[in-house]
Amino acid sequence: MSERRPVARPPSSFTKVRRVADRAVYEREAIYQVLDVATCATVAHAIGTRPVATPTLHWRIGDRVYWHGSVASRMLKSHAEPSEVCLTAMVFDGWVLARSAFNHTVNYRSVLCFGRPELVEGVAEKTEVLKVFMEHWFPGRWGRLRPVNKKELAATSIYSIPLNEASAKIRDGGPDDPAKDLDWPVWAGVVPVSERIGRPIADTGIPASAAVPPMPRLRARAKARKSKP
Repeated sequence: MSERRPVARPPSSFTKVRRVADRAVYEREAIYQVLDVATCATVAHAIGTRPVATPTLHWRIGDRVYWHGSVASRMLKSHAEPSEVCLTAMVFDGWVLARSAFNHTVNYRSVLCFGRPELVEGVAEKTEVLKVFMEHWFPGRWGRLRPVNKKELAATSIYSIPLNEASAKIRDGGPDDPAKDLDWPVWAGVVPVSERIGRPIADTGIPASAAVPPMPRLRARAKARKSKP
């Protein structure tokens, strides 16, 4: 059976989880953990009258979530308009195979964040938030890199939204088969799914003596945090 979690109050009626509401988690630390572990996010926004959902890399600093891209990006240009976006992130933990097709599901952790994008401006602030992004996945690497320059920073837009309007939805555990199905003669249970880091492949011209940077332990870190909410 999936774990039942006590939930705090949703920040607003719009953010409240309604479908399978017992999976809702509103505690800020749980939302942080999902955002910190997920390797990518999707930013949904409107361009004119048409909806667009753009995959992107994201990172969190305190109570804000950030994303970046080229200043020529259609998505980032649209953020200058006075409208909200919805940023979503998900960690897929496993297939849940039940005794009937209807009761099959997945184990996952997901977050929805709503807010009006705010532009990060200034050389010092842009440099600092990009450093946090790099250090989140590759600790100690930023200081070994060729420093970013003003031209590169000018070509990069960085936006963020506060996590005032955010909710998490989490499902784990085995299948929720009804009692009448428990004797059905078919295998049921969980097929775990995990990401992995492959063997690093050096670029051309890198000397054999060059140290390979520490690799991020994607899903191992996720499992360590999973039981905290």
